[in-house]
Amino acid sequence: MSKRDYYEILGVEKTADEKVLKSAFRKLAMQWHPDRNPGNAEAELKFKELNEAYQVLSDPQKRAAYDRFGHGAFQGGGGPGGGPGFGPDFSDFMSDIFENFFGEGGPRRGGRGGGTGRERGADLRYNLEITLEDAFKGKTEDLKIPTAIACEACGGSGAKPGSKPKTCGTCNGYGRVRATQGFFTIERTCPTCLGRGEVIDDPCEICQGAGRVTRERTLSVNIPAGVEEGTRIRLAGEGEAGLRGGPAGDLYIFLSIAPHSFFQRDGADLFARVPIPMATAALGGEVTVPVIDGSDARVKIPEGTQTGKQFRLRGKGMPVLRSRDFGDLYIQVVIETPQNLTKRQRELLREFESECSRDTHPESHGFLNRVREFFDGLGGSGRA
Repeated sequence: MSKRDYYEILGVEKTADEKVLKSAFRKLAMQWHPDRNPGNAEAELKFKELNEAYQVLSDPQKRAAYDRFGHGAFQGGGGPGGGPGFGPDFSDFMSDIFENFFGEGGPRRGGRGGGTGRERGADLRYNLEITLEDAFKGKTEDLKIPTAIACEACGGSGAKPGSKPKTCGTCNGYGRVRATQGFFTIERTCPTCLGRGEVIDDPCEICQGAGRVTRERTLSVNIPAGVEEGTRIRLAGEGEAGLRGGPAGDLYIFLSIAPHSFFQRDGADLFARVPIPMATAALGGEVTVPVIDGSDARVKIPEGTQTGKQFRLRGKGMPVLRSRDFGDLYIQVVIETPQNLTKRQRELLREFESECSRDTHPESHGFLNRVREFFDGLGGSGRA
């Protein structure tokens, strides 16, 4: 049985470039892959043809020979591949196809020399709670953090002083090994060096070959004025030391701000509820309120002030991070009803109540009128 033309198998013209060939093969390989067509002998045959055709046409030298001599160019040579398995470029491409089927869990490719033996250290997180006053002024905080640091005895190499790590004989320093399975050459982490590319015959006695030891370090971190809840501060290279001399990770400090007894914060603005005596609200006066910077401010209360009235103190709030601007302080007053009255105080209040009119309590009188209108409306709707 004569073989089909390779260009016909891939469905491309003889003038097709490498990009067109690759695209055509990818599309057809995914269509006829045996895993997508279990038990389908025709799909398996087509997939074999596709592999053979692409292996030849993707190689410039093999393609030139095929264009000149056809299938006869490979007779007696063990097939177009020149032997079992595929070349590294073809295997890398097939690894891409494999990932399209199985996602990130499939075999992964690695560049030559990828196994260096040195792994980057992990990033660390430190949760730090500060006060609102600290967030207003900014501060320098000393943190004691237990973390892995480079072993001083071996200089982080993991090898006993006077010796060095050796290149792994299994993977030749590559960190990964290849195994042919059917049509695929699958790349796996080297089982001997665990992907590091190096092995240590004589490990350091202090760090047991890890190149790092756990110690408590004291770090000084600058907290700028104006930080908010959830602000993240990154200290590059202050995380966990890398394995066998690898670069250190980073340290991330996540800030939280403790609740305040007087102020509530919204961005750069501060809010505070201040109770004032009923007489002050009725007659007017002044109240003194604290400010976050440690000073105080006087707020003038106009005559007839009601509960919920807000007074704005410009520039008395929090600083805006990395700016010279400040938010505002909002004072919300709450009218305090007097308690534990003496007999004389009760008499005065009753006398005051008898003198009250619509003008002295416009809101309550207006509310009572609206209530009457509401019930009158209900009564009217029920009339015949």
